[in-house]
Parts: sequence; structure tokens; C-alpha cells
Amino acid sequence: MDKRHENNEAFLRVNPFLRDVGIPDDLRDIIFSIAHAGKYVAHSIRNGSLGYAHSENPSGEDQLALDVVADKIFCEHLNSTCRVGTFASEEQEAEVKITCSDGQHYAVAFDPLDGSSLVSANFAIGTIFGIYAGDQFLGKKGREMVAAGYILYGPRTLLVVATEKGMWEFTENGIGEFVLSRENIVVEPDAKYFAPGNLRALAERSDYEKLFLHWAKTPLTLRYSGGMVPDIHMIISKGSGIFCYPGHSAYPNGKLRLLYECAPFAYLIEKAGGVAKDEFGVNILDKEIKTLHHRSSILIGSKNEVEQALSFLNKK
Repeated sequence: MDKRHENNEAFLRVNPFLRDVGIPDDLRDIIFSIAHAGKYVAHSIRNGSLGYAHSENPSGEDQLALDVVADKIFCEHLNSTCRVGTFASEEQEAEVKITCSDGQHYAVAFDPLDGSSLVSANFAIGTIFGIYAGDQFLGKKGREMVAAGYILYGPRTLLVVATEKGMWEFTENGIGEFVLSRENIVVEPDAKYFAPGNLRALAERSDYEKLFLHWAKTPLTLRYSGGMVPDIHMIISKGSGIFCYPGHSAYPNGKLRLLYECAPFAYLIEKAGGVAKDEFGVNILDKEIKTLHHRSSILIGSKNEVEQALSFLNKK
């Protein structure tokens, strides 16, 4: 048995309910492989280069050396599962097809290191992933995912996973096992926190300016780090809040990627009782994935606060 499967068995021993709740073996194996890859990424964050890789991702953004390393780690682990037929990375232009006949094929989309520019400031960052049955992404909607999750690299490394069976948080312990730390996670309908992204849009959008000033004058507490994973994890962890990233002239439809960022988090938030919509009120999970790097605006978190925020936006 190779080291990866030894790790998977250790993961399974400390969390036997993952098997017991009825998650298929092949899907669970993919989740295990992602968790194992995350441990190598965490090590790279602590010990790797913080400089630039002198390359750009498909969105034209400068890549850090850590972006390239994290992407390689996840690609290698997904290649080795014999459960994945296709994967797509936010750091690559095209999807990758894998020839594999071991069980049902799945398609995995991932952002290997979201918020990597925050590493030099020693802020928390993360990995985001979404898993679909079959071997393609285009033409599908986020609601068709069979699992989604993220890994948060902070003072502790956390794995949060949701499937149709539930949603769980695992914390990496001192010997590298992810141990269940929370289940039955709920996001309440009323928010206590707000995380306003893309504040540059305030200069050209009076509707967003009014929304921001509304938040600033309410009892809501501002919590925004500039990283999507830690900011939405705060909402999930605290059970309350809203994260907002509207569009502006440079990105009229929003900047964040639907496949790699918005849809997986929308899946997670809905499992916890929250909601995710774009700034025009369309549910993120009902948006068709038209290109691998399809962009979207997003308002995500507590239901009542999302609806309240939408009442401010796109008003003439």
C-alpha cells in the first residue's frame, strides 16, 4: 500500500462516519487525495519561495512560485486517484483529461491557492474545489456538484467538505491526520459580520457606496482580509455574515471565477442554510458554466442580509 492510501486509511480510522453516512468509495477517495495534497501545500506555504514565478495564469494575473507549486501538487494527486476523468485548475487555460477505468469518473475543478498574494503578509489563504459526476464542466450548473469544499491554511490547517449527506469541518492534528472538529454547521439568516470586496467600485458605483455606508452604520462588524477562503470561512465558522464582491468597469460581470470559486462556496453555504446570488439576484448554483474561466459577481452568506444587500444594488 502506497503512502497516499496509508494516509487515507488513517483519515478513515479517525472519521469512520464518513464511510458510514454513505459517501461512495470513489468520491471519498477523491476527497482523501485532495486532503493529502493540502498537507503538501501547507508545507510549501511554510517553507517555499514567496517570490514570483515570472509567468501569468489564464486570467492574466502574475503567478507566485507558490501558485505553480500548489497547482502541480493537486494535479499530481488527482492524476493518481484513478477516480478522476477530468480536472480543471484556475491556474491553467484548459481542462485535463485522464485515461482511467477504475470506477465512476468525476470531474474536479479547483483553485489551488486562492489569495496567494496574501502569503507575504502571513495572512490565511486557501484551496477551493468542486466535484461533479461525469467528465465535463461546460453546460453544467453548480447545483450539479456532488461535493465541494476548501482547505484553509491558517494558524491551523482546516478541511471543510460538503456532500448531499452533510457538511463537516476537519482539523489537521499533530501527526498529520484530519480529525472531525465540527458537523451540523449552520449559517443563520441574520448577519453579524460583513466582508465587502472590490471597494474600488465605490468610486464609480453609487449603489454599492450606499450599501457600504448602510453596513457601516449598522451594528454589523467589518471583517475583511482580502482572501475569499478566510473571509467566507469566517461566515461559516461564526454562523453568520455576508461576503460581497460586485462588478465594476474593469470586470462588469464580476471578477471571481464561477467554476473555481463562486459555485463551490455557494454549494457549501446552501448546505449550511445560507444563500449565494450574483448582484442581479440570480442564484449562483443556477448559473450555467459557459467557459472554464467564466466570471461572476457574488453576494453570499446569511439569507436575510443577502436579500437586503440586493435591494441596494443595480438601482438607478
